[in-house]
Amino acid sequence: MVSWGYESAQPSGSQFIDYHEWQGTRDLAAFLTVPTAIEFQAQHGWAAVRQQCHQLACRTRQRLHALTGLAPICPESPQWFTQMFAARLPAHTDLETLKQRLYDEYRVEVPMVSWNGQKFIRVSLQGYNTPSDADTLVEALARLLETAPP
Repeated sequence: MVSWGYESAQPSGSQFIDYHEWQGTRDLAAFLTVPTAIEFQAQHGWAAVRQQCHQLACRTRQRLHALTGLAPICPESPQWFTQMFAARLPAHTDLETLKQRLYDEYRVEVPMVSWNGQKFIRVSLQGYNTPSDADTLVEALARLLETAPP
């Protein structure tokens, strides 16, 4: 976002730096919370939480692939994904309608994208998500994809 340097009184020779170096409205609160966030993760065994999230992501991903019959885009390994993955959706899927119905009917919010001629859903599982949340997503997709015209 362009800020104070748009019409710099003392140009630096770099338009990029002039435009972006100083933002008078930058809120530093997020930066200041980092030590507390690190401490929270240490106190709550976050390595185990990440592992549990990865296991839930793997199970959810397998279920989505079984549902759609489409191949995974990468191996099932923490080297490829941990808590977030993308899965293909059928080519005929109307992403905008599916996304809206998932939210309106099931209160599931999940990004969907069309890229390189393919359609994808991006699932992110965090420490606060439960197997029931994943069940809701998969069951909702099963119902909604089955009712979508090919």
